[in-house]
Amino acid sequence: MSSNIKTIRICQYCGKEFIAKTTVTRYCSHTCNKKAYKTALKTKKIEESNINMQLFKESSIDIINSSAFLTVKESACLLKCSKQMIYHLVNSGRLKSIKLSVRNTRISRIEIDNLFKISILRVKEN
Repeated sequence: MSSNIKTIRICQYCGKEFIAKTTVTRYCSHTCNKKAYKTALKTKKIEESNINMQLFKESSIDIINSSAFLTVKESACLLKCSKQMIYHLVNSGRLKSIKLSVRNTRISRIEIDNLFKISILRVKEN
C-alpha cells in the first residue's frame, strides 16, 4: 500500500522547509543528507582523537610518576614549566642532575621533591 501523506518538514542540515512524503524524512535532498553524514563522521573522528589524546596524556603522567629518574622533558612536564627552566635550575645548582652523555641528562625524582622542601623551608624562615 502506498501512502499519500504529505507533511511539511524542516531540513535538519540547511533549515529549509520542504514537503516530505514520509513521517521519518529528515533532509530536504540527497545532498543535504550526504553533507550531514560527512559532518557527523567528522565530529565523531575529532571526538575519538580528543579521547585518544587525553588517554595518552594520562598514561604519560602515570609513567612519569612511576619512574625514579626523569629526563629534562619529563621533569618539565611534571613541574608544568619549560625545558629551559629545568636547565636553568640545573645550571644554577638548585637542582642536581646526572649527565649520562652529552645529550642524556637525568634528574632524580627525589631531587625534584627536595627542591620543594627547600622552598618551603625558605618561606617558613622569612
